Amino acid sequence: MTLSKATYSLLISSSAIGAAMMAATPAFAAVSAAANYDDAEPIIVTGKTDGYVTKETVSATKTNTAVKDVPQSITVFNEEQIEDQAIQELGDVLRYVPGVSVGQGEGHRDQITLRGQNTTADFFVDGLRDDIQYFRPIYNVERVEVLKGPNAMIFGRGGGGGVVNRVIKTPQEGDSFGDATLSVDSFGAFSISTDANFASGENEAVRFNGIYEEFNNHRDEYNGRRIAVNPSYAAHLGESTRLLLAYEFVHDRRVTDRGIPSLNNEPIDGYYDAFFGEEGVNDTTLKMHNFKARLEHEFNDNVEVNITSQYTDYDKFYRNVYARSATATTVELDSYDNGTKRQNFVTQANLIWNSNIGALDHILLVGAEYGNQQSVSERSNGYWPSTNSTRLTLPISGFATGTATLPEILFPTVTSASDSDAEFFGAYVQSQLKFGDLVELVGGVRYDRFELSTVNRINNFAASRNDDKFSPRIGLIVKPTQQISLYSSYAKSFLPQSGDQFSVLDASTSSLAPESFTNYELGMKWDIASDLAFTAAIYQLDRTNTRASDPLNPALIVLTGETRTKGFETQLSGNITPNWQASLAYSYQEGEIRSTTTSAPAGRLLAQLPKHQFAAWTRYDVSDNFGFGLGLTHQSSQFASISNTTKLPSYTRVDAALYHDLSEDVQVQLNVENLFDAEYFPSAHNDNNISTGEPFNVRATIKFGF
Repeated sequence: MTLSKATYSLLISSSAIGAAMMAATPAFAAVSAAANYDDAEPIIVTGKTDGYVTKETVSATKTNTAVKDVPQSITVFNEEQIEDQAIQELGDVLRYVPGVSVGQGEGHRDQITLRGQNTTADFFVDGLRDDIQYFRPIYNVERVEVLKGPNAMIFGRGGGGGVVNRVIKTPQEGDSFGDATLSVDSFGAFSISTDANFASGENEAVRFNGIYEEFNNHRDEYNGRRIAVNPSYAAHLGESTRLLLAYEFVHDRRVTDRGIPSLNNEPIDGYYDAFFGEEGVNDTTLKMHNFKARLEHEFNDNVEVNITSQYTDYDKFYRNVYARSATATTVELDSYDNGTKRQNFVTQANLIWNSNIGALDHILLVGAEYGNQQSVSERSNGYWPSTNSTRLTLPISGFATGTATLPEILFPTVTSASDSDAEFFGAYVQSQLKFGDLVELVGGVRYDRFELSTVNRINNFAASRNDDKFSPRIGLIVKPTQQISLYSSYAKSFLPQSGDQFSVLDASTSSLAPESFTNYELGMKWDIASDLAFTAAIYQLDRTNTRASDPLNPALIVLTGETRTKGFETQLSGNITPNWQASLAYSYQEGEIRSTTTSAPAGRLLAQLPKHQFAAWTRYDVSDNFGFGLGLTHQSSQFASISNTTKLPSYTRVDAALYHDLSEDVQVQLNVENLFDAEYFPSAHNDNNISTGEPFNVRATIKFGF
């Protein structure tokens, strides 16, 4: 692992400074004293949280494991913090995660860069793949987990920079409760949601989560709505068996907004709210049906098994007119539409065996996963009959004043169409070994068989490719005390050359081996108190087997491309005092192309990888029924694309909140986003599709419990 001395120094210095501050500050001195809690290992509860800090997780190892016992950088954003910040979209959650840069996604999907790796598909729900391109709702989320670095050993293909896993709320037997929430902001966007749990005794319960949302913001012509419902049922079938059944429906429609173009290698000035599309044409819709069943059974205190099956049907369509380039006087527009219908089926089974021999504690995981994904997609390019062209040039000034008039546009001809059938099987084994109180070893390997067949329906070219890959992960944990863990880890992952959405194979991609991701990581995790945790990590992530032109024969493709990302991440989450909660995160990253690829020459910096990111949110309760919150996000400048020409400038945004409990069952809160009305550009898709940040706005929320 060839990380620079500066990076090592940064980790050591940050840890030392953090420890010194905590020891010197009265508030931290108090919680440090409180940290001398019972050294006995806690009873693990799935996804146990305390305020903003989450102490245990299942996702990282598929076993109930304390976060400090996972040799991997993990950020968990739980329901309490989501509600305190009045966050409505998954992308806004991820802006507070160190090492994650949120992309524009062409105005119709979640897209992120995680440790320098751009992805639209490394999203999961309860550990199962959710890879269609859309904006994911969070109305029914218990927590969002971001697991950094290659994750193929647990999640299978992809996940080169990490994965995002949404943990969904489930029925709670033995307890009935519920709430209804109304929220509205100063742009006119609003939402009405409910979460209701009804228990029938100690062994059976149903839960219903639902939301209706209408979207609006500062952008001209932008609007939309989303309806989502998620009923679920859980029952104990005897003392040792639990059944979970769930269904989710999402219908999302919104304007496809691809932002503004650039001029002179920076976002164009004077067009912050301007919409470079066409009302009634720019539109994206999604309909999703998801069915899930999970069966859990404990054979005894040491052996348990769980089986989960999920079927999802997606129907996604989007159409957009967008800026392709701009000058001081004109803008060139381009357009296309795309439709995808996809059916995903996956089933996963895990056997977990806990054993101990003397001072050796052992958790063995043996599992298997099978899945099938069938997709049909079509794309049509736009055409303007009045100019007999697929592109249109207009005076740019009309977009600033709202007077631009676009002639009729048609989408007459399908330009690309494909059918794809992906089938995969994975088998994995993992050991978690604990040698007394000082040393732990986590290691595993996964075998994946991935088969992809595609048909290009334009030229009827059919191709297929089969890949067999092993993905290892190993981590060593040393605990100087029960509250501190120091770890080192190594992990690998792979991605087929057809990409994360499995585009149609051609004669070249059908013959190429998958890309490879290799991650080396060193870190520490410190449970300062039972409800306050500090983490820090340094890493190096190499991506190899990337396509490049053969220097001896440019018509041929060779797998010699390579990129490298390295960085440092740190986070503090939890209760600083009984009345004061905080979440602080910082990341430093740098990434470059080390060997020329088909996308860019060696030496260029990776796109959408800001060197510095800082995010903070804190809430202080003045009394039992009144509190306030304050947040700050900072992001240094970043290149909009791999061209390394257009830069998004750095920015800092400040948010605030007030909380008041009117009664035991009624709470109100006021959230202010962008308190000082900063003008900023948070994300992009390329050099000429740049998103503008929302100006000062206020969101009022009232929540009724029952």
